[in-house]
Amino acid sequence: MARRNPRTPESASELKVGDLARRTGKSIRALRHYEEMGLLEPARSSGNFRLYGPDQVARVYWISKLQDMGFTLAQIQCLISTVESSATGPGAMTSLRELFRARLSETRAQVERLLQLERDLGESLAYLEGCRACSDDHELQACASCDSVHADDEAPSLVAGVHLHPTSSGPGSGPVKLRVRQPSLS
Repeated sequence: MARRNPRTPESASELKVGDLARRTGKSIRALRHYEEMGLLEPARSSGNFRLYGPDQVARVYWISKLQDMGFTLAQIQCLISTVESSATGPGAMTSLRELFRARLSETRAQVERLLQLERDLGESLAYLEGCRACSDDHELQACASCDSVHADDEAPSLVAGVHLHPTSSGPGSGPVKLRVRQPSLS
């Protein structure tokens, strides 16, 4: 990245730190932290105000995107250092491409895990909706072998796990009871 002149005349396209914060949704403190880490390099006005141009606005949005992808600020700092220390543009882009390729693979794996969790939650909610039909007070252990509402259904893993080790809450507390609560009309 080309270094900015530390003192430049103020122009209409340059923003002070508060304006940059409003435009990007970042706090002034976060922007100053980015500067301390070398992620941002503002110019300075003749009055010594920090001035951020379009490249710095784009850099803040880029940092936000990388954070959304799971990168820490320290990792972003290393990424910038790696790119800037590359001898050639193609070398820098190769490093960036490999890093993004690995992150894409991790993101796809995470999406698959989340989709499975979504399916598990959907199955569990559908199963638990059937429990609304149960109007008897009974011990928690009885739910593990429900023969009234779920006689033909196997409990989904998120529900079945509740029944692995049913115990009381403490000495002398007695069995846990499940009750169907009806919403109050008041």
